[in-house]
Order: sequence, then structure tokens, then C-alpha cells
Amino acid sequence: MADVTVVDHPVLAHRLAVLRDERTDRDHFRSLVADISRYLAYEALRDLGTEDIVINTPVARGVTVRRVSEQVLVVPILRAGLGMVQAVQEVLPLAEVAHVGLRRDEETLASDVYLNRLPKDLGGRRVVVCDPMLATGGSLIQVCELVLDRGASAVVVLCIIASAPGLANFAAAYPDIPLYCAAVDPVLNDVGYILPGLGDAGDRLFGPPD
Repeated sequence: MADVTVVDHPVLAHRLAVLRDERTDRDHFRSLVADISRYLAYEALRDLGTEDIVINTPVARGVTVRRVSEQVLVVPILRAGLGMVQAVQEVLPLAEVAHVGLRRDEETLASDVYLNRLPKDLGGRRVVVCDPMLATGGSLIQVCELVLDRGASAVVVLCIIASAPGLANFAAAYPDIPLYCAAVDPVLNDVGYILPGLGDAGDRLFGPPD
């Protein structure tokens, strides 16, 4: 069974409703993707490693406080994943970014890696994979395989919308990897788009390719 958390909150649902609307322009769409990504990252990373330090406040000396000590690697799946990165970085006090690009064959729906900037050794590292639209699950499975092959100790996935068929495919491959999303949509159309979905996230973020 998949380890899936659908973050259910009225404020998040409102943003998702506007995100889906075809009338939402590019700038607003980009802002909404960032907002939703912050909510997802906040929920997904409650167990970040921390340490105690001693500070002085304006009115007290020697106060013990807790701060984040774990450095996370954020891996956006290009190109749509780029729309999530800055927001996730803003949530995380310590983060690095490594890009992975996949190109989908529109007939077979299979994906090929055209860019891999992952560090060679991810031993002991937590990786947060950002994939706004989990459609068939193929791209996400490929990226998780890449990071695990390089020794990542933990992987967390952030998606804005996932499809039920894509979740089933992902769970079959990686049932123990936690995935956080804002919604699960029921089906895919005949060209692999999520329904009702929100269209092509990359095109709505950055414009259609030439």
C-alpha cells in the first residue's frame, strides 16, 4: 500500500481550486504553485533533524532553543518541478538543489533522462523529489531509482496533484516512500494527462515550448 498523505485544509483547497481554473493567468498560477508547495513541504518534513543551541534574547540570557541541523537535497523533475523549488527552499533552513530532467515520448508515454545533476554519493542524505503532476508515475519512479542508487537514506515526494493510476504504479515500485499531495484525481486521458487535473503544469508555469 502506498504511503500517501493528502494534505486536506480549506486554505489549500481554495488555492488548488484557483490553480485548476483555466482562467488563472501565468503569474497567479506560478504564485499558487509556490504557496501549495510550501504547505506540502511543511507537512512532509515535520521530522527534520534538529539540534539544541544556546542564545540570548533581548530579555533573557542562556536560552536553549532548537534549530534545524539536517541539510536536505531538493530534486525537481524538470521542467515543471522548477515551479516548486524556491518555495520548498524557503521552508527549509538548509537545502541544496540538484536538477533531473526527463523527456516524455508523447506516443509511448515513456521518459528518458536528458539531465542528471545528482551528486555521485547521496549516502546519509534525505532527498525531497518535487513533481507537481504525478500522472503515470513513470518519471517519478525513474528519479527515485536514480537517487536510491546513489545511496540516499530517505526519499520524500511532493506532488500537487496525483492520479489514482499513477499512485498505484508508484506504490508497486516504492511502497515505503512517503508521498504528500494536495489532491488525488481519478483517471488519465488517452494521452496521459490527469483528469480533471489542471492541464500541462510546465506550460502554465513557463509557457509552451517553441
